[in-house]
Amino acid sequence: MPHPAQMSAADTGLLVIDVQTKLAPHIAGVERMVANIAFLLDVARVLEVPAWATEQYPRGLGVTLPDLAARLGDRPEKVRFSSCAVPALVESMQLQGRPKVLLCGIETHVCVLHTALDLLALDFRVFVAADAVGARYAIDHDIALRRMEQAGAVLTTAETCAFEWMGGADHPHFKAVSRLVQERMKTMTT
Repeated sequence: MPHPAQMSAADTGLLVIDVQTKLAPHIAGVERMVANIAFLLDVARVLEVPAWATEQYPRGLGVTLPDLAARLGDRPEKVRFSSCAVPALVESMQLQGRPKVLLCGIETHVCVLHTALDLLALDFRVFVAADAVGARYAIDHDIALRRMEQAGAVLTTAETCAFEWMGGADHPHFKAVSRLVQERMKTMTT
């Protein structure tokens, strides 16, 4: 039996929070963050992990970045900070039987934090890809990650998620995911 802090492609969903055109340019390390989110979405597609997304007040903050929007389906609009303010989104997560949710997006200390806390209150097991969330200021990002972890969220990284979702090199899609890892390595620096 897997540890409660361990994900698999069968029990996890991916939620992309508010990576929008007018806010993204102000996020520290945005290029790397967006590349990690795109990587997670590509791996999720290969492994059939459902991906959801939200947009915070798109009339003011713009729509989801085109590179990510092309990988996503519906992106419901919200004005509350928590993505859980979109009842259809929470219902979809519950109906798909995904008790674990991996969060990525912006901003770490606002919409990601509020969503994490609300999902924890709804008895979801929450994971946060620390290299796929961002904020304008490092202090807000760092404190929000600590706060989410103290509340019960599990911090992880994008690449860790890819391998954890598969569980082993015997996974039928291991080679396809390995190719995505190799492609990511070409664009990332340590």
